[in-house]
Amino acid sequence: MAQSTTAGRSALAVLRVSGPDACGVGQRVCEHWPHEPRRLGRSRFRDPTSGEILDDGLVAWFPSPSSYTGEDVVEIHTHGGLSAPAAVLGALIRAGAHAAVPGEFTQRALWNGKVDLVRAEAIGDLIDARTQAARRAAIHGVSGAMTARFAELRDALIGLEGLLAFDLDFPEEDAGQIARAEILAAATTVEERILAVIRTAPAATIAAHGALVVLAGVPNSGKSSLFNALIGQERAITSAVPGTTRDAIEVLVDADPWPYRLVDTAGLRDAHDAIERAGIETATRYLAGADVVIACDCAAGLASVVSSLGTQTGAVIISVRTKADVPSPPSGSADFVVSARTGDGLAALREGLLRAIASRTGGASGDDGLIMRERQRSALELAAREVAAFREAWAAGALPAPVAATHIRAAVLALDELIGTVTVDDVLARVFASFCVGK
Repeated sequence: MAQSTTAGRSALAVLRVSGPDACGVGQRVCEHWPHEPRRLGRSRFRDPTSGEILDDGLVAWFPSPSSYTGEDVVEIHTHGGLSAPAAVLGALIRAGAHAAVPGEFTQRALWNGKVDLVRAEAIGDLIDARTQAARRAAIHGVSGAMTARFAELRDALIGLEGLLAFDLDFPEEDAGQIARAEILAAATTVEERILAVIRTAPAATIAAHGALVVLAGVPNSGKSSLFNALIGQERAITSAVPGTTRDAIEVLVDADPWPYRLVDTAGLRDAHDAIERAGIETATRYLAGADVVIACDCAAGLASVVSSLGTQTGAVIISVRTKADVPSPPSGSADFVVSARTGDGLAALREGLLRAIASRTGGASGDDGLIMRERQRSALELAAREVAAFREAWAAGALPAPVAATHIRAAVLALDELIGTVTVDDVLARVFASFCVGK
């Protein structure tokens, strides 16, 4: 039993009870019980001990197995806020329910075969999604598409085991040597397929957290004005006084198709002020981890800025001549010329920025599925290592065939744990630890 909506001031709150006695608990609290399942009916809610009327709302029940958890589920709609939901929750406990732990409803759905482990993780990812890209990737997982993709990899490994079994059981066949070559080709193919999924990990990180995009350049080069223009609001202080920006300012921009974290940093120069030096050190750390750097200058030093930044970051560097509305000496070639005051060039810069971010995703797309969980990536990396070890040993003839085959069995077991064919308590604990109560 848990409140499925966020506690606090609201129009209504939704409480859910799941389990074999869910309907019995609900009937002990609800004064009126709906005759048909999956239909909301009005009811007053009473304390089963004192008989006190606690609230007036709606109730529905969902019989097993046609519910989210696969068990009987009761859903109660109370008025929102803190007091009414808390009073009804207390009544449900006194009627025999117990408070759910985080993720318990989804874990029950897993136990009852309503979802698999990968889909359960995707449900958590959907709840936690802060960006549209993360939402799209999570929806892909909830649909079961990622489970199917992992299952196909597992089937390919089992097929490889079948080829090995043939080669081991019938070594005297004329096709034995050909079968050995087929095994090597099959191992190479499945290894590449596993690695292709692993290569979506950088895109998954960008989808979930946003690509790190850093504005960098010398002081008074228009970075803060460009930062404000790109996010559409005044967040960074702008001034003609060099060194105004002393710390990094970061904003998440939920752009389509890839979000990014835009960071305004202190101007890069030899500073004597201790606070400004600390800001420059922060800027240097951001540059080291950046996906894209927007090199800014409004005068003739843009090429020098780009050259200097190239020694501090491995990111894609976009050169931008800022303050295009202000007469200045020629600044040489620039990828983009913009004016934060008039907006000229901003649309082109945004498009160029998204292209640069896309180059960091390895061509992956959230609509095609991404591995959003470290648990999934670790399992795939283990499987890939085991297949690579088998392939190398098989090609070199370095190990007896039965010994080499153990690598493929280990790869299958890694995918078994990934999909949830084989699960242990600590794996489930890690999966559901980050879930919210009520889901």
